[in-house]
Amino acid sequence: MSTASGWEDRLARWQSELELFERLDGAPWVTLAKAQAETGVSRSALRSWYRNGEIRSRLVDGPNGPQRLVRLDAVIERAAASPRIQRRAEREVSLEAQVALLRQRVDQLELRLAALEHG
Repeated sequence: MSTASGWEDRLARWQSELELFERLDGAPWVTLAKAQAETGVSRSALRSWYRNGEIRSRLVDGPNGPQRLVRLDAVIERAAASPRIQRRAEREVSLEAQVALLRQRVDQLELRLAALEHG
């Protein structure tokens, strides 16, 4: 068995386990990296939450060794209860709105400039 084939087998087994967890619990179990990417919650906050019993976690054998998994819905729910995370999310939405407004103003200025150049 080649190293690549062994790696692919381990990865396939691990993905099958994740799918089984999801079917049994009705909610996806994800790695800390995936939970961070999906919710914006830092890994250190995720670790604190599972260590303090605020969210459930599982330690499973992954393709690169032990992997900590958390339920994505629990992370989302816990994040919604965090005023600090909510403030950060509001700031990000606010920044997105500001960028959209600035883009609109730049577009308007470009149209006015083009009209002045042709007029």
